[in-house]
Amino acid sequence: MSSDIFIFKRVEKKYFLSPQQVNMLMKKIGHLVKPDDHGESTICSLYLDTPDNLLIRNSIDTKAYKEKLRLRSYGTPQKKDRIFLEIKKKLNGVVYKRRVALPLEEAMDYIFTLQKPFDSQIMREIDYAMNFYNHPKPKMLVAYRRMAYFAEDIPGLRITFDSEVRYRTTDLELDSGDSGTKILPDDVIIMEIKTGGAMPVWLSHALDECKIFPRSFSKYGTAYKQTLTK
Repeated sequence: MSSDIFIFKRVEKKYFLSPQQVNMLMKKIGHLVKPDDHGESTICSLYLDTPDNLLIRNSIDTKAYKEKLRLRSYGTPQKKDRIFLEIKKKLNGVVYKRRVALPLEEAMDYIFTLQKPFDSQIMREIDYAMNFYNHPKPKMLVAYRRMAYFAEDIPGLRITFDSEVRYRTTDLELDSGDSGTKILPDDVIIMEIKTGGAMPVWLSHALDECKIFPRSFSKYGTAYKQTLTK
C-alpha cells in the first residue's frame, strides 16, 4: 500500500497501548496485516501556526471542527528531497486530508513567500488556508517512530503504532533532524486505526479481547500544552 496518496477521507481512532498489549494484539491480527511501503520509519511533522497559536488553540477548544497545516517527511530530508505539504481537517469525527508532494526547499520558499510552486486543486485549497490564517509560519516540530500496517483485502484500513513522541520549538527545519523533548513515557505506544468506513469485525473483536479502548489525543496539542507549563 502506498503512503503517497494525496486525498484522504477517513475515520481515525487513537488508543494508548503498553508494549505487552501491542504484542498481544499483533498475535491476534498479525496474519491479517502487512507492513506498508514505509514500514518502520521516523515521521517528522513541522506544524504551521499564527503568532498567537490560533490553529492549535482552535483545535483544542473546538470539538466539532479542527484544522492543521504542516509539512511532513519520512526521516530527515535534504533540501531537494520530496516532502509533503498538508492541510488536515476534522469535522464531526471524520478526517479530511489534502497534501501535495514537493522538494523541501520549494515548500519552505512557499511558506515564507506564498508564491505557489505550481497550480492544482489541492494547492489552491492549501493556499486559501494559508491566506485565511494570515500566513502561518513554523511553530513546532513533532517527531516519532512509526510502524505502519495495512490489510490487503480492506484498502481503507491502516493501523499504525507510534512511540518516542517528541517535540521542539526551536531550529524549526525538517532537515535539522528529529531531536526533541518527549511528551509521553517510554512505555506508552499510540495506536491509530484509520478506516474508510466501519471497522472490520475481526479487528473489533481483537481490541475487545485485549481490552484496548479508544481515547482522544493530539500529539501537537499535547506538546503545545506542555509548552504552556514551562
